[in-house]
Amino acid sequence: MKSFAPLFRAMLAASLLAGCSSYRPTPAAFHEVLDHPYQLGAGDRVRVTVFEQEGLTNTYSVDQSGYIAFPLVGAIPARGHTAQQLEGEIATKLRQGYLRDPDVSVEIDRYRPIFVMGEVGAAGQYSYVPGLTVQKAVAIAGGYTPRANQESVDITRDINGKVMTGRVRTSDPLLPGDTIYVRERLF
Repeated sequence: MKSFAPLFRAMLAASLLAGCSSYRPTPAAFHEVLDHPYQLGAGDRVRVTVFEQEGLTNTYSVDQSGYIAFPLVGAIPARGHTAQQLEGEIATKLRQGYLRDPDVSVEIDRYRPIFVMGEVGAAGQYSYVPGLTVQKAVAIAGGYTPRANQESVDITRDINGKVMTGRVRTSDPLLPGDTIYVRERLF
């Protein structure tokens, strides 16, 4: 009987360490991106105003390849650009034979959605609003289930074209396009 005790302890230690192996500390880029201006991506919708040009003023969606289809000039790259950078791109294209001195304004009309999965009441896709935190997103998704880990969640985020996953507290802010996974608690 005594020969099984060390084996049992070793198996218990191995199983506890295996449970910890899925932990991924939050990459530094996760919090750094919160301090930078918002960059457009597929699924965003922008309102472009070209003053005194009602035919060009409209709402445009960023397509899957990261472009907006703009009248007269065609496809304009938007993915990875801020609203101010997109203003400059559109104005530059319009200056090339269409308008002498275009005055362009771009504002974000609708952000790309967030996704909430795991131990929540109604997993799914939800609209992003500025100032959204993990806790608020979980509330929108029907709250936690009785088995949910309510201390931290895993977030998958696209940062500069690289998809990263990290574990964050429920008070952390979200970005458009984030996928939140609420894990099941152990006890």
